[in-house]
Amino acid sequence: MSLKGKTLFITGASRGIGLAIALKAARHGANIAIAAKTAYIEPGSPWENGYCESINGKLRDELLNGEIFYTLKEAKIMIEAWRRHYNTVRPHSSLRYRPPAPEAICWPPDQSASGALAQTPSLN
Repeated sequence: MSLKGKTLFITGASRGIGLAIALKAARHGANIAIAAKTAYIEPGSPWENGYCESINGKLRDELLNGEIFYTLKEAKIMIEAWRRHYNTVRPHSSLRYRPPAPEAICWPPDQSASGALAQTPSLN
């Protein structure tokens, strides 16, 4: 049976047998549509979301436990600096110890920026 040009809807294709089926079907010319159902998380229970719990723990361990903030503005500035470092510099083990979104620079340098490299705007 030929799969060329046919569309397959697959759930659970992010790992295991679902991924193997999706890859094999794609090699045979099928269009793959992956469906994912999000889990319901009770309001007020972030421990049910592993990603949320992970980032909360890292924020607490790496920043909040070692700082005393005297003003709200100081807290906002320090947390933003930590977030930028976490998202652009800090290596992540799940990404083979690379940063998730390194800062991009425009090349050639913008002449209006007095010779400095102009950074692209960040969406995070």
